[in-house]
Amino acid sequence: MATTAALPERPARRAKHPVDEVLPAGKLAVYGFQHVLAFYAGAVVVPILLASAIGLSERELIHLINADLFTCGIASIVQSIGFWKVGVRLPLLQGVTFTAVSPMIAIALAAGGGTQGLLVIYGAVIVAGIFTFLMAPYFSRLIRFFPPVVTGSVILIIGIALLPVAAGDATGGAGPTSDPTNPKYLAYALGTLALIVAIQRIFRGFLATVAVLVGLVVGTLVAWLLGDASFSGVADSSWVGLTTPFYFGWPKFSVAAIISMIVVMLITAVETTGDVFATGEIVEKRIKRDDIARALRADGLATTIGGVFNSFPYTCFAENVGLVRLTRVKSRYVVATAGAIMIVLGLIPKAGALVAGIPHPVLGGAALAMFATVAVVGIQTLSRVDFHDHRNVVIVSTAIGLAVFVTVQPDVAKAVPSWAQIIFGSGITLGSIVAIGLNLLFHHVGRSRGAAVAGVPGRSLVGLNDVNQMSREEFVETFGGLFQGPRWVVERAYDERPYADTRELRRAFQDALLVASKDEQRELFAAYPELGSDAVASGEAGAGSFGDQSALGLTRLDDEAHGELAALADAYEERFGFPLIISVRDRSSFEQILEHGRHRLDNSPTQEHALALIEIANIAGHRFDDLVADANPIYTARTRGLADA
Repeated sequence: MATTAALPERPARRAKHPVDEVLPAGKLAVYGFQHVLAFYAGAVVVPILLASAIGLSERELIHLINADLFTCGIASIVQSIGFWKVGVRLPLLQGVTFTAVSPMIAIALAAGGGTQGLLVIYGAVIVAGIFTFLMAPYFSRLIRFFPPVVTGSVILIIGIALLPVAAGDATGGAGPTSDPTNPKYLAYALGTLALIVAIQRIFRGFLATVAVLVGLVVGTLVAWLLGDASFSGVADSSWVGLTTPFYFGWPKFSVAAIISMIVVMLITAVETTGDVFATGEIVEKRIKRDDIARALRADGLATTIGGVFNSFPYTCFAENVGLVRLTRVKSRYVVATAGAIMIVLGLIPKAGALVAGIPHPVLGGAALAMFATVAVVGIQTLSRVDFHDHRNVVIVSTAIGLAVFVTVQPDVAKAVPSWAQIIFGSGITLGSIVAIGLNLLFHHVGRSRGAAVAGVPGRSLVGLNDVNQMSREEFVETFGGLFQGPRWVVERAYDERPYADTRELRRAFQDALLVASKDEQRELFAAYPELGSDAVASGEAGAGSFGDQSALGLTRLDDEAHGELAALADAYEERFGFPLIISVRDRSSFEQILEHGRHRLDNSPTQEHALALIEIANIAGHRFDDLVADANPIYTARTRGLADA
């Protein structure tokens, strides 16, 4: 019988990451256009604000808008497709940074305003772009100063700071058109939002991913039918509008203006870093130092091109990060397609005028959904942060608090010197700088005592390094209250020192509990008091048991409830030979405790032994959290204030 030689195995084809997937042309066009619609209002607002402030004519404003869209398209393609070491190759759309608005207005007015002021702006923009390109690899080395506590805070702040922008659009837009009391505006905004949510709930696949596009189109059509959307600007616009380099004249270079714009780009680099990390979280791609460098090089190149083609400094647009999260379409080629569409819009003013006809309330309704998803990404990132370390609580709370402060009270920027207004004028900028600065202060400056893991009455805070240096007696005294009765669990956990973080300390207690002999474990079971017993209510069973059981009022039961719980406890102990142990804080009601206990009466002794260990571990976990909370100075101050009230 003949045998056939086995064919050599083909090497498995390496699956493409969703970011690198090239979608069919039709989907690329639809998804790309959706990005453009979501992006358009934010893209053109900077030229509008600048032109109004420095006294440009309507014709000059139209050219600025066309130049902005044209350059946005080029910048987005560079960032998403990339070449050499330029472009992060993620679905990141590029737009003019809002951080530059105030400095650019100041630069232009100092030069006399009008087109003469523009020329000084463009000189500063070109130099700042070159500076950003060259400093990108050096800035990227700071990535170690962007742990999840920083990136999560920055991403959350970006989402929170963008929501007022969406709310402003939902009430009619900025300026005289704003009217929060207008019921039509509210109907358009909420109707668009409701339609987006309904599409994502009812449909799957392609329709779910274009929910924002459908919401914008349907909302605009309804507004047009009711006479609240106008496209008169389409007829007034020309078909072709070429963007030529140095349209307003050769740039002028001022040292003061250049320094001011370099500061803008340094701040923008922080925002770009946050956007890159946010997008990495969404598309599930690890961000490395080289990625940050490539993203910043793209920012620098785009900014330089902007100065040449009559536009302004560029950065990653957080608005579209939210759209990527909402649609779950991760392909970077979608953003590249959006860039190509923007180039076309920049060359065809009529097309841009058509997109500009989307009513503000409709755009605001869609933006509410998109911007909130950015905040959710920040929350997801922060979920990886160890908040048992009070330093992280201080970093996040302070950064978010200050960011929200200047976001809802933008006039506070006028209370600081002009050089500081660039920082206090943006919640994203201030919050990002505070998060980075506090992370440096708490985690990188000076000798650290480690995470504060215990606050013992009558003693100062106990840091992780202190725990690692404790004697056995000190360790048992500090943590003995986590368990009832015998101290062998804590003593064995002591032998596992040193601990790298509070999670390791927790695991040491859990491991010591679970690997003990059955006789030792049953000895521990017997030390736990009955649920609702008089010994717990009077405090005789210890502060730990009182804190556990008072969470659901087991220390103040009426006679009927007390008798019902006592009967259950007696039946349980008669069957298994040890007290009924339940982590009360993991239940939501007294009735749930009774139901849980009655259900456990049907278990085997072996299963109940294992469940009792788990319940003890959970109780110890809650007591550990109490100990950590006492080590948090903010938490302690608040609870003390409530106790004194």
